[in-house]
Amino acid sequence: MRTPATLTRQRGLAVVEAAITLPFLLFVMFAATEFTFAFVQHTTLTKAARDAARYVAEEAIDGTLTMNLTTAIQDDARRLLVYGNKAGTGTPLVSGLDVNDVSVTDVGSENIEVSVTYPYTGILGSVLPGFGYGSDISLLFSMSATVTMRAL
Repeated sequence: MRTPATLTRQRGLAVVEAAITLPFLLFVMFAATEFTFAFVQHTTLTKAARDAARYVAEEAIDGTLTMNLTTAIQDDARRLLVYGNKAGTGTPLVSGLDVNDVSVTDVGSENIEVSVTYPYTGILGSVLPGFGYGSDISLLFSMSATVTMRAL
């Protein structure tokens, strides 16, 4: 049979265990959240770059089946990648993405390349705290996605 003193000691032990494990559990939870957010951002960038490359590959071929990558097509592709539409209306698909982060180039042999570089910042800010288990982790880095496609 348990005495009240034994129950009090066990409650105290549970508080000590929680105090020891809570920082580690918080770190794992925050790290998983940041990793998931970064993965979603990169997937969105990659899909948008693929859509823009597909648009350029289709539009850059003229009637003589030669590639003609005009400035208008490049600008449309940049807006398509950033906003999801050629008009450039609405909010960016990825927060903070700008048309200046996108490049559309002719890489030869009737291939085009659409490249985007995005300065990623985590949802928790620029640093993931170590909670006493090590140094803080910077969440500032550049994400990039590049798609090369043959003009259709």
